[in-house]
Amino acid sequence: MPFFCTFAETNFKINLESCLKINCMKKLFAFFALLLSFSAFSQSKDDRAYLVKVGEQAPDFTMKMTNGRTVKLSDLKGKVVMLQFTASWCSVCRKEMPFIEKDIWQKHKSNPNFTLMGIDRDEPRETVLKFAKSIPVTYPIGLDPHANIFALYAAREAGITRNVIIDKKGKIVFLTRLYDVQEFNKMTKLIDGMLK
Repeated sequence: MPFFCTFAETNFKINLESCLKINCMKKLFAFFALLLSFSAFSQSKDDRAYLVKVGEQAPDFTMKMTNGRTVKLSDLKGKVVMLQFTASWCSVCRKEMPFIEKDIWQKHKSNPNFTLMGIDRDEPRETVLKFAKSIPVTYPIGLDPHANIFALYAAREAGITRNVIIDKKGKIVFLTRLYDVQEFNKMTKLIDGMLK
């Protein structure tokens, strides 16, 4: 008696008698294993190359700012923190940064419960200062020699344009990659809500 299965809108007719044969069972097993591995891969693969996830504690780091001051992330607990990974050679960063300046920094810079830090990937202080002036942005930017801070959050060789939003308890609540207007607006509304 035939047995019918439906996968991805395709009907497979399997004769139960022939499936009892070992060779058929091996093929059937291989098919299901392939199907399951493809499904697991498509659901778990993060093509944004983040090493962290929403809900996790943000990895701690100490960073020297362009003004010479040193900042330690864990010292900012009790504040909403936005980390903006950037570099002068990054065209997408240059596109996004004016919106960060206008829609986030200018709106919340006087709020004592908010901190925004750009984190420039592996560039000297002079380059970073010139870069910030050329955009222009006024929010603080720190230095990330050898991309060691970046590598706490994403694969070291991954693309740079990304933002990490951290809540007052030090947990990651939002991650972005590249500049997508809808994602950016969602991030902006989240920050606004967290600071009410």
